[in-house]
Amino acid sequence: MSLQPAIVAQTTDPTKQTVLSPGTAYDLDDPALFINRELSLLEFNWRVLEEAQKERHPLLERVKFLAIYSSNMDEFFMIRVAGLMQQVAAGVNTIPSDGLTPTEQLRAIQKKVRTNLKVMNRCFAELRAKLTDAGIFLHSYKELGRSQQEAINEYFKREIFPVLTPLAVDPGRPFPHISSLSLNLAVIVRDPGSGQQHFARIKVPNALPRLIPIKRARGDNRRVFRFVWLEDLIANNLTELFPGYEIVESHHFRITRNADLEIEANEASDLLEAIEATVRRRRFGFVVRLTVGKNTPEHIRQLLAKNLSVSPDEIFESESPLGLSGLMSLLNIDRPDLKDPPYVPSLHPRLRKLSRREEIFDAIREKDILLYHPYDSFLPVVDLLKAAAHDPKVIAIKQTLYRAGTNSPVVEALLEASENGKQVSALVELKARFDEESNIGWAKALEREGVHVVYGFMSLKTHSKICLIVRRDEDTIRRYVHLGTGNYNASTAKIYSDLGLMTCKPEFGADASDLFNALTGYSKKDSYNKFLVAPDSLRKNFAALIEREIKWAKKGKPAKLIFKMNALIDPRFIQQLYQASMAGVQIELLVRSLCGLRPGIPNLSENIRVTSVVGRFLEHTRIYYFQNGGAPDFYIGSADLMQRNLDRRIETLFPIEEPELQQELMDILEVSTKDNVNARLLRADGSYIPVPRGEKEPVIDSQFEFIKRRQNR
Repeated sequence: MSLQPAIVAQTTDPTKQTVLSPGTAYDLDDPALFINRELSLLEFNWRVLEEAQKERHPLLERVKFLAIYSSNMDEFFMIRVAGLMQQVAAGVNTIPSDGLTPTEQLRAIQKKVRTNLKVMNRCFAELRAKLTDAGIFLHSYKELGRSQQEAINEYFKREIFPVLTPLAVDPGRPFPHISSLSLNLAVIVRDPGSGQQHFARIKVPNALPRLIPIKRARGDNRRVFRFVWLEDLIANNLTELFPGYEIVESHHFRITRNADLEIEANEASDLLEAIEATVRRRRFGFVVRLTVGKNTPEHIRQLLAKNLSVSPDEIFESESPLGLSGLMSLLNIDRPDLKDPPYVPSLHPRLRKLSRREEIFDAIREKDILLYHPYDSFLPVVDLLKAAAHDPKVIAIKQTLYRAGTNSPVVEALLEASENGKQVSALVELKARFDEESNIGWAKALEREGVHVVYGFMSLKTHSKICLIVRRDEDTIRRYVHLGTGNYNASTAKIYSDLGLMTCKPEFGADASDLFNALTGYSKKDSYNKFLVAPDSLRKNFAALIEREIKWAKKGKPAKLIFKMNALIDPRFIQQLYQASMAGVQIELLVRSLCGLRPGIPNLSENIRVTSVVGRFLEHTRIYYFQNGGAPDFYIGSADLMQRNLDRRIETLFPIEEPELQQELMDILEVSTKDNVNARLLRADGSYIPVPRGEKEPVIDSQFEFIKRRQNR
């Protein structure tokens, strides 16, 4: 085999189109054939920021995207950047498939983040001006009229002052602990008697609204809303906090700490205690980012950097208010003209005429039911559990919970079932990042009501989305199963696109029982009737399905793969997809965020097209289509093609076998691949461009199309 050099720049500059030399073969281990994971994630966040800049979105929806971008970048630093910094500190020599060392990755990240930060600042300035034009004012304190200042100062004294704690820094009082993502004021005060200056820190309370509403000005109508930033209000009332001292200056700053903490198996007697200890320890992770205002003077920056052990590379400056995720509260104001039209999810046609909840079991026995959230309501999933909780024929319920959210109707149904004497078992995954405390609370609540609670495994996350209901029907004991691609979270089901299957097929019930037995007991079972389960069988069986498609192509038969997922990073599957492309398999990849594969390389990936959709709803659906010579296979489930999903998590993919439901999935894939509004096309250099649209080509917004179809159904 001749080796053709692959020349691919590790760049996220969309103006630079990488050109590779065409050849007869490539070394599939060549690092140049892989896009770095962290840079790919930055590209996804860039696409979110792009949405905030698009005038076709209603104004408050653009604000929402800006807030999401800010929140995403917080998590990126807390987890991804922190992990790289730990690797550098530990002298880790392992280099990922893309060939970039941790140090090289950090350099590339810092360069890209600083560039994006400038764009974010311009975007905020533009949005603030447009909000002002629309009657939504984000005032600085100094912009307020006298009566407004007097009123807001009274609010400060009444509601804010009692909460604040100024912390002096001197030989007897060390520099205080600064919690992650907290907004702070660095204050310099002067003693009028001695003339000596002192430093103090004030934490801006996160329990108070970030944007404080102020009274309307004379002539304002009800469509006008006025706010002042909480930290600005505090900064202009510092004399209340330091009586007798002169306020020399104050500046805002914000830090991000490492939140990627490992669980030490020997530090607690059980997993619950270990997770609780880990969550507490997260508050004290090392600082990975210090953000300051653009006008923060050098002496303040140096003081903060020294006390927080931050290097110059880890300091970022912003012209905008720090932590723009606080803008999300603007979505609560009553201005429907500035938001997307409201959408009420549709109830599945086969479930509309049920007169009693228990009739849902009859509907499932009649035929499998496929739900596509948020276009289809999540209510039937809750109703299924509620019916099971109260139906005297139901004997047992088994459920996995990864991110249940707050005020969870799913958990409430499980509690009701236990109260009604059902045998209820729940696997609550305590290691779901940033949901640990919520899940600990639910686990304890379930245990108090007599539910058999399992916390999962120390070394594996349980990411499968599965519910098993055992019912004594008239003719037999029957198992009803719900399987999904997304969490049992009624809130996120309104904004995440996910699929759920309701079935009582015996093979699915048997597989569900075997899986739960493995989760709650001891089992070495590594094969199932229908399920592909990680880490045991999913990787091997999925690779066999791709290999089967390669064989069809080599026989000269039509061969096609369509994968819709959140992420494609696993090097072995990327290499296998390259092999499939070289064999002539046509490959359509709809990858929302991370993609390590380079499409469009001559004689390597020229048969692969990769698109990403960022829109009103978060694309979270996982669908895997294999053409199989005209007898297609469809799989959906919880797993992305990532090493963590395939090797370090319990995941489930399952087939959709009913022709009618297969057609529903095909419709989803066809509409998604034709999107030329929200979709971005991945190029070989790792950058994304809008999907080209011909002059006569119809405009297709896939998410709007799905809404329209449900409304017309």
